[in-house]
This record gives sequence, structure tokens and C-alpha cells, in this order.
Amino acid sequence: MRRNGALIRGLQWFIVVVYAVLILVPVFLPLPDETAHIWSNMTLIAQFAFWGIWWPFVLVSMVLMGRVWCGVLCPEGALTEYVSKHGIGRAIPKWMRWGGWPFVAFALTTVYGQMVSVYQYPKAVLLVLGGSTVGAMIVGYLYGREKRVWCRYLCPVNGVFGLLSKLAPFHYKVNEDAWRSSYHSEHKIIPVNCAPLVPLRNMKGASDCHMCGRCSGHRDAIELTWRPPTQEIVTFGKTNNSLWESSLVLYGLLGIAIGAFHWSASPWFIQIKQAIATWLIDRDIMWPFGTQAPWWLLTNYPQQSDVFTWLDGALVVGYIMATALVLGTGVSLAFAIGNRMLGKWEWSRFNHLVQALIPLAGCGVFVGLSATTITLLRGEHWPVDWANDVRGALLSIMTLWSVLLAWRVVNRYAGSLLHRIAVMLPLLAGLALVNYAWLLMFWLW
Repeated sequence: MRRNGALIRGLQWFIVVVYAVLILVPVFLPLPDETAHIWSNMTLIAQFAFWGIWWPFVLVSMVLMGRVWCGVLCPEGALTEYVSKHGIGRAIPKWMRWGGWPFVAFALTTVYGQMVSVYQYPKAVLLVLGGSTVGAMIVGYLYGREKRVWCRYLCPVNGVFGLLSKLAPFHYKVNEDAWRSSYHSEHKIIPVNCAPLVPLRNMKGASDCHMCGRCSGHRDAIELTWRPPTQEIVTFGKTNNSLWESSLVLYGLLGIAIGAFHWSASPWFIQIKQAIATWLIDRDIMWPFGTQAPWWLLTNYPQQSDVFTWLDGALVVGYIMATALVLGTGVSLAFAIGNRMLGKWEWSRFNHLVQALIPLAGCGVFVGLSATTITLLRGEHWPVDWANDVRGALLSIMTLWSVLLAWRVVNRYAGSLLHRIAVMLPLLAGLALVNYAWLLMFWLW
């Protein structure tokens, strides 16, 4: 990869062109009608490409290969680094280094995407994805020099990608002894431009590394190696953790994301809406039923018979937040009980335990996005009877992976076998609660 950097950069620009076509062209076309097909209508092609294939399998790539997508294929990464090369190179401000941005950016993007129906409409895609790309270019122009400052601190999916890449079986390993020995080498050391600003000497794991290959062989101390998929969480997770990472898992992936997938299929949402609407009508309060909100604030496409009232928008946000509060807090309590059973309360140990949830949390986002894939395929009359079987198998496998990780993490703190088993009981309850949420969406509703 290091020797073929020019080829990789060419591939990056090809992806940039494809990305631009998929985002821009559908905006200028009429919305598809009931006769349109995903193989002949550009809007449906873009919709299927982004939400049916692109994003679900980018998540899969993180688990299989680490953040190769970020370092080699991501159009935003390529653009922000290119603009940074020709920008004004200011120092990165302190506010931008705040550790909570990955959680906040993910939460805001997810909720806003539901308000404007980003999975369905080209203008919403342009606003959400295109807006993110413009933001990446502005940050690149202002800060750093040939760096990916946006990717490191502000990208809405940076935190998610960092979590999932902890599971990857490959990473660039740093040999600290070889690094120290290189100080006495007679050979000239050629500096490496690590665009995502990873401190190479102290790099452990794959969470921050973009797998671009530029540092491979640097100081004869860095090489791409295989590792057990449990290593980063079980071994490094004791110290390489943070409360913000735990918040992203508990209230982001297992809360806000599930709420965003849930509300459109939930009979509870309809019942709540009907009850509130009846209450408002009985009191002659009619303004919440107004449909004058612009499309960039709330979904407003009368020609598609798809218009959100103010009440709809408030309920969507409220349902997502309530789901996040219930699921996130429920799983947090379960893991807090497990943490307390291991001894005096320690935040580091709690964060370590929560990292065991990453396989199931990541799988949940994948199967949630797959709902769009299946909907589009069903619209083309393709057989999709297999979908729930595949979802069930994936959720089962990832749950077992999370159980394995939890068991190994608990083993690092607990003494006797009975103590370990006792600690696992509340953790299993937390995993069961997450699976119940998916059981509702795909099997009970």
C-alpha cells in the first residue's frame, strides 16, 4: 500500500466522482413513481447504493479489515486531506478536541436524518451527506496541513467506526523495542504523514488507525499483523476506554439508532400519536397539525403524499429519545450491577465491560439499515422470505460474540468461577434487553 500510494489516491478520486454523481444527479430528477425500478431509475439506484449496500457493508468492512474504508476509499477523507494540503494550516482549536463530538455528531445526524427522511429523498441525502462533506472540506481548509482533522474529531461516524474496528483481526502493530533501536540507526529516517493524527509510537489497537499503509515498515517497527478478534477489547480495553465511548455504545448505537429504526414500524408510535391528536382536537388546538414546515426541517413532499406535521416531527424526536433513554439506561443499569459485583465502583472497569457490547451494537445498526435494503428489494418483487432468518442468525452470532467478550473481560477482574458466573447474569440481562428490541421490530410487530 505504501509503494502504490499513487494508485490508491487515484482510486480515492474515482470514489469521489461516484459519490458526487450519486448525491447530485438525483436532486435534479423527478421523484420516482410506482413504475420506477432500481435498475433503471437513477434516484432509486442512488438510494439502493447508499442505504442498501454502501453504508451497511462499510460497517461490515470495519469488523473484517479495520478502517480501510477511511484510509483508502472514503470520499470525505480524501477531500478533507486534499483541501488541507492547500489550506491555511491553522492550529487545531481546543474545542474541536473535545471527546464528546463523536457521540454528539452521531446523535444529531441520526435524529435529523429521520426528521427529513434521509433514506427516501435525494434532497435530504444532499443536505445530510453533502453537508457533512462540505463541513469536512471547510475544516480541512482551515486546520492542519495534509491532515484529516475532520475525520479525527468531527466526522459523525468516526466514533462508530472506531468502535467496530476494535474487532478487526488485522492491525498495524508497533514494535516499541525496534522503535527505540531506530534512534541509533545510521540510516536516515523518512518522516511519515499520518493524516488521522495517530501518535504512531504509542499506537495500540486499530481504533484510530485508518489502515492507509503509509507507516508500514516505518523505523522497521510497524507492520501489518494478524491478531485475535478479541484482543483489543479484552487486553487494551482496560486502559483504552472512555465514558464517551460507552455513551456512544449505550445511548447511541443501542438507543438512538434503534429508536430511529423502530418508530416507523412501531404500533406504539401510532397509538401515542392518535391519543395525543385526539387530546389536541378535543381542546381545539390545531397548530400542531400544520404542514408548512420546509422540507429541510421536516419531511414535506405532498406529491408523494409524505408530509410531516409539527406533531409528527415532535413525536419522531420524542420516540427516538424515549427509546434511547429506556434502552440505554436499562443496559447501563445491568452493566453497572455487574461492575459493582466486581468490587468497589470503577468507571474504567465499567467502560471496559461496556465494550463487550460492541459486536451486538454494530450488528444492530447493520440489520436496521438492512430494512431499507429489503424494502427496496420487496418493491421489485424479489423474494425476501430469507431476510428474517439471516437477521436472526446474525444477531445470535453477534450476541454470542458479546457474551464471549464479556466473559473474558470479567475473567480479568473476578476470582472464582462462581463469582464470574454471578457477574455474567446482569450482563446477559442487558444483552437480552437489546435483542428484545429487535425481536419487536422484525418478529412481533
